Amino acid sequence: MNELQNILEKSEYIYEIIEHDQPIRSREDGKKYFGIEVGQTAPTLILKTDKGFFAFIISGKRERFEFDAIAEIIGCTKVKLASPKEVQEITGFEVGSVRMVGLSLPCVLDKELFSYDFVYGGTGQPTFTLKIEPKALEELNQVIAIFS
Repeated sequence: MNELQNILEKSEYIYEIIEHDQPIRSREDGKKYFGIEVGQTAPTLILKTDKGFFAFIISGKRERFEFDAIAEIIGCTKVKLASPKEVQEITGFEVGSVRMVGLSLPCVLDKELFSYDFVYGGTGQPTFTLKIEPKALEELNQVIAIFS
């Protein structure tokens, strides 16, 4: 969490790290707990491709997405979700609490996130959530594409 805090403090963006008693495991949990729109929930998914691993920060507004569309924008042929073991090995975090900022992976952002003043996602710790301006995600990550 110290590394995340350092990255955020050096940025010019408005953010808040919110502690809660129980882990938030779904977009519905996040919507209910924070009193926000489901689209403001922003889980970080780890994708395994034929070109390596990628982070994909997606809006909870999406019911689903097409792996083929992701493959096209990142220029690879095979895309699937990384296994929980791979997520832990690659990021150091458990599935469900992968942080939104500061991963050393190329990143794809969901265009839907930019519809909101703030989005809510992982910090690396299951009982903490990061509330941040979506524009910060573009600057504080290695963004290679915006998914629309």
